[in-house]
Amino acid sequence: MHDRDKSMSGKICMVTGATSGIGAATALSLAQLGATVIVVGRNLGKCTSSCEEIRRVAGRVSVESMVADLSVQDEIHGLAERFKGKYRRLDVLINNAGARFLSRSLSADGYEMTFALNHLGCFILTNLLLKELLTSGHGRIVNVASGSHRSCTGMNFDDLQGAGSYHGKEAYAQSKLANLLFTYELSRQLEGTGLTVNALDPGNVLTNFSRNNGWLSWIRHIVGSLRAGGLIGPAEGAKTSVYLASSPEVDGISGKYFSNRMMVNSSDVSYDADAARRLWDISLELAKFK
Repeated sequence: MHDRDKSMSGKICMVTGATSGIGAATALSLAQLGATVIVVGRNLGKCTSSCEEIRRVAGRVSVESMVADLSVQDEIHGLAERFKGKYRRLDVLINNAGARFLSRSLSADGYEMTFALNHLGCFILTNLLLKELLTSGHGRIVNVASGSHRSCTGMNFDDLQGAGSYHGKEAYAQSKLANLLFTYELSRQLEGTGLTVNALDPGNVLTNFSRNNGWLSWIRHIVGSLRAGGLIGPAEGAKTSVYLASSPEVDGISGKYFSNRMMVNSSDVSYDADAARRLWDISLELAKFK
């Protein structure tokens, strides 16, 4: 990236899960491109440190933080209200926040944590900020999914919350399939508005992602990723997110899945429009939108 490239100057971008890993690298890259960046994380100290690091590396840039735990619906609403209180529009929303949970636990709203954070958090925040994204004229929504969605053969609508049986890897894969079903359904609903939404696989990125579950889980993540073909750093993992947020090459492109900055096919089940609509309706109810 050339230091003088300010192609995102004047753009307002929100990046969730932006205090470490891919999210932090994405926020830094967008700031370097001249964007006003809102760093979203659940920890005030980490949000402050992330903003300081971006300023240290990128110089005089416009960056601020907004604190919210995106597994908690009241905090998502609070985040949206704080944003709307300061900004009239949003040009780019990057739904990057996510986690793996080795054992089943419930969110503050009583939902299984993987589903609550990885899918519902993304679903609720996007819907709450749709007006501001539409105001942009040519806004972009970027959903960070994962190649692990391919191991999920379909949404378990009989037990979305994993109450019957829970396996962390399977719950994560299902949540990433949900990201794609959400992306494709939202794209259908936004057709003709100028607002686009796409999803991506960042690749096998070496981050602290699995440390939520202890060192053993993190080591397993590394070993599994090495077997799958190696690991890349956060900056490399962020490149497709930044590409979808900023590149003129994807102007007007919506409802697609990208890997390594190239459009690719996601799994067959991810294109099930009936499943996508069903998930959308269930999500509306769980989010108390209807």
